Amino acid sequence: MRVLFLALGGMFVLLGFVGAFLPVLPTVPFLILAAGCFARSSERLENWLLSHRHFGPLLSDWRERGAIPRRAKLLALAGSGAGFVLFVWGRAPGWPLGLAVGAVIAGAMLYVFSRPDA
Repeated sequence: MRVLFLALGGMFVLLGFVGAFLPVLPTVPFLILAAGCFARSSERLENWLLSHRHFGPLLSDWRERGAIPRRAKLLALAGSGAGFVLFVWGRAPGWPLGLAVGAVIAGAMLYVFSRPDA
């Protein structure tokens, strides 16, 4: 299991790194998953993530208080809104699918904005 968690942690770090450069792919959620995997497989890699200059404070705030920075919340809202508009415009889904996707996005945003500010 340790090897599996180590591999998953590495994959999540890679996805988080890619997300730092691609606006449609989130960074911090993947790093939260990576930290969780490393907590079960590699104390050294977990410490590396938690002490990282840019991501360490975000991960620590999440781990300690479940907090998300207000800026990240607003970026998530903007990205989700843009993604929904592109989905509706590019796919032209029927009402049931459009409402279902909108409801999932709204639920996710309600969760994000229910978290304390970091």
